[in-house]
Order: sequence, then C-alpha cells, then structure tokens
Amino acid sequence: MKIIKKIQTRRGAKLNIKGEAEKIFSKTPFSNTYALKPDDFFGTLPKLLKKEGEEVKSGEPIFFSKNEPRIKFVSPVCGMIHSIVRGPRRKIEEIIIEKSSSDVSISHDVNSWEDLSREELKSLLLESGNWPFIHQRPYGTIANPDDTPKAIFVSTHKTNPLCPDFEFILNQEIGAFQNGISVLNKLVDQPVFLGTDASHPGIFKEIKGVQNYSVAGPHPAGNVSLHIQELAPLNMGDKVWTVNPEDVSNLGRFIKSGKFSPQRTVAITGNAVEHPKYIVTKQGAELQPILEDHNLLYPQNRIVNGDVLTGATSHLEGHLSYYNNQISVIPEGNAYRMFGWLPFKDNNILSLSNTSFSRLFKKRGFEVDTNLNGEERALVVTGEMEKVFPLDVYPMQLLKACMVEDIEKMEALGIYEVVPEDFGLIDYANTSKIEAQEIIRQGIELMINEVG
Repeated sequence: MKIIKKIQTRRGAKLNIKGEAEKIFSKTPFSNTYALKPDDFFGTLPKLLKKEGEEVKSGEPIFFSKNEPRIKFVSPVCGMIHSIVRGPRRKIEEIIIEKSSSDVSISHDVNSWEDLSREELKSLLLESGNWPFIHQRPYGTIANPDDTPKAIFVSTHKTNPLCPDFEFILNQEIGAFQNGISVLNKLVDQPVFLGTDASHPGIFKEIKGVQNYSVAGPHPAGNVSLHIQELAPLNMGDKVWTVNPEDVSNLGRFIKSGKFSPQRTVAITGNAVEHPKYIVTKQGAELQPILEDHNLLYPQNRIVNGDVLTGATSHLEGHLSYYNNQISVIPEGNAYRMFGWLPFKDNNILSLSNTSFSRLFKKRGFEVDTNLNGEERALVVTGEMEKVFPLDVYPMQLLKACMVEDIEKMEALGIYEVVPEDFGLIDYANTSKIEAQEIIRQGIELMINEVG
C-alpha cells in the first residue's frame, strides 16, 4: 500500500462525548414501513411516479428529479405506497412505503458490465436508482451524469463525534467494496482517491486500483472538503465526485446481482443510549424499532439523524435518512443551570474555551445535552472560527458574504469548496451561536439558482 499523501491538521477539536457504539451487531430490527425523503437529496425537486395505494417492487422508481429526469429514486423494499406526506405549499416531505411479506425486486442486466462503455455504465446506474449514491462538488448535490469528474473521493476515515467505524462496518463486505471501486474507476480518468486512517488503514490497505492517502488530526480532518483541497483543488469549471464508503459496497453488490442494494449499517450512539451498538437495516427504516432495544436513559431525548454537529432532528415515529450510518441520542437540555457562566462551577461541561475547567479533567467522555447555554448574540470574535476550521478558506468572511448575498465575494472566498457540514464545528464552538451551517446552505442554494 503506497500512500501518496498524508493529510494532517491540528486545527479543529475532538469532542470527547460518552456513548460510542460498541463494536457488536445488535439484532436486525423489523420495520413495517420505510420512507423516502426528498429533503435528503439536496437540490433535488421531486416528481412523483407513484400514487398512494400503488404497489411497488424493491428497486422500482418512486420519483425522479425535475431538473434531471434521468436521476431516479427507487424503493428500498417491496410493498405499497402507504402515504405521501406533504408540508406547506404541498411540498413533498415523505413517501411512506408499507413493506409486504413478499420480496420482489427489479432486476437489471449486469452481465459483462466490465465491457460497457462509460456512457452505457452511467445509463445502467441511472436506470437502476444507484446514481443518487454519487455526489459532486461544488455544492454537494447529486452528480450531473453529463460530467466527467476531475477525481472521485471515497473517505473511510470519519472524525465527527461518535462516528461509525467503517472498517468494522465493511469488514465482511470487502469484496463488494472492491467491486464498487472498480465501477467508480470506469467513470473517471484517474484511479479513485481512497482515504484511510493514518494510524490504522486496516482492511482498506488491500484495495486495488486506488490512490491511497491517509488522514490524521481532530475533527473536521475527516471531512472530504479538506481532502479535495489538498489533492484535487477545484478550479473554475472543475467537478469532483464523492461517494460514502457503504454506498461503494452497495454499488458493488448491485453490479454482481443486478438488484438495487439499500443496505444501511447504523451506529446507535449518544449518552442517552444504555447499550450503544451497531445494527444492519435498510435506507429509510423506522427509528422506533431500531431504538427500542437500546434502552433510552432519559424521559426526554433528542433523536438526531446523523451526528450531533451536522445531523437533523427526528423523533421516534420518524425514519432513517437515506445516507445515514449514525443515529445520535442525547438528553434534552431543558434544565436551567444557575450561575452556569462560572468556569469552576461544573467540570462536566464539555467546552473548547480556555476559561473552562473541564479542559483540566481527562475524562473518558462527557455527558452532553442540547442546552445552548445562551442565545444568539450580535458579536463575532475575530479569529475564533479559524481555530477549528482547517480549510484554506476565511470562514467568517464567507459567512458574511452569504448573509448579504454578495455572489462575487462568495465565489472569491471559496463557496465552491465547502458544504454545510464543514461548518458543524463552528456552530458548536463560536460564541455568537449563529447557525453557520444554515447560512452556508442558503448561500449554496443562491449559487445554484443564480449561477448554476
């Protein structure tokens, strides 16, 4: 295994939170319904192909993108369209599919797929519903099938709080992962960039046909935006594609069986979970069956689809998001701490500030909750964001440019190089408590609408 580059940063922070998932698989929970949520696909306007009450097969298209009708989103299971949940202005929020006892799947011809041309392979992935696994930079939207990317990145080393271990997740799927890499290599002019943990590459050192790079440092060292900036910087007109590690395996399973693979291995994490473990399920599964075997410790909990910095708030009656390999559960912070501003009052409060005495205590993990400990303030401390932001971008200036919708400044300050998750740690660390991720998301939406 030859490492072409070691990406290492000291800017960032490791949030030492209790509730890391033990490397044990819990039993697979039964889910009666599954959901497809268009909001999981940033920048996609859905156009329905099915109505309530219609039967669907596993892998059958449910809706497609209005902007690019070739991109189809398929059912993870065989069943019936139970309901189509709409929000304000009739926006489609969820398509609920009730699973049937049968397991009928749409099958595609994948014989001699190695002999397909690039365009033929793209058509196969589009028709089978596998294309949404591929994202593009800039913007972090689903990739445009008409483009040929400058590079494709797959990072197996994540650094977000309580992040899942992809070596553990894919330990028995290494063959499918290798097949998925082979598929991706046919879509690009150079081998896929494969990122691994600098201290322990594990099973991924055996993968062939890739350019290996290693990652070290605190969060957000594992964010792909940093890797792209170091190895394949985006110039005007460039496109770089990214794929999540388990989705590489899903591509590999599809290319051998001809059937869409919706597998999701999920780490159940957080200090509100008594026995954090891993489970294997499918995209869009119900959350309640997943969580009921893990004994939630508090009467009021915040269920997060994803990690505590970048995930979306959900509830027990909700469903797993399309791309998630993690569910975080922490207690609601609805208790007021008297004199909470005193630095020596409570050494169990996780803080990045030098004024906090918690930094002096080497704990194995901190108990956290959702308490913001204050409201948004009309104050931004110069240099504070840069301490936890390793990208070669000025975060505070970019946020200001997004807030005033100055497109030229946004371009000059690096809006093409970032996605909202890159600002997750800034949301946590900055004393002004502004919603940096939401500001960047709105800025990217503006760029898509005005620039394209």
